[in-house]
Amino acid sequence: MSYERKSWQEKLADDKGHPTVFKISPKQSKRWGSGTCVIPAPSEVDELMRRVPKGKLTTIDELRKALARRHRTTIACPITTGIFSWIAAHAAAEAEAQGKKRATSYWRTLKSGGEINPKYPGGVLGLKRKLAAEGHKILQKRKRYFVEGFAEKLARLEG
Repeated sequence: MSYERKSWQEKLADDKGHPTVFKISPKQSKRWGSGTCVIPAPSEVDELMRRVPKGKLTTIDELRKALARRHRTTIACPITTGIFSWIAAHAAAEAEAQGKKRATSYWRTLKSGGEINPKYPGGVLGLKRKLAAEGHKILQKRKRYFVEGFAEKLARLEG
């Protein structure tokens, strides 16, 4: 049996039936609180990441807030939102490598607290270069890297 691996762009386009809204279970409520949760579609996460203009930034938390507003839920799933931002980043790098213009500027999406995501294409070095080229200052704290003053540079993402 031959298995053909999907490209990152194919993974991004495969919504797998999402977005899906569900009631937070009592077990989940210990971590997330009560209410409802949305599992977004990968394309929704990518679309929000694309809205961040040059010189501005966003975080996974900001993406989650925008998704929760869009779907009128209490929260957006932190796990899938993070995974889908990672897929969007790899799909953008793949598209760039193919010479496509207008790829998602994934380096503008940071982890909570303004940390650079070392799992994005290019790793910390590549991301530092891209962020510095847009005027951001990078600080190292032990083995982690953060964008200085990131909170003042957050883009306003509407759901």
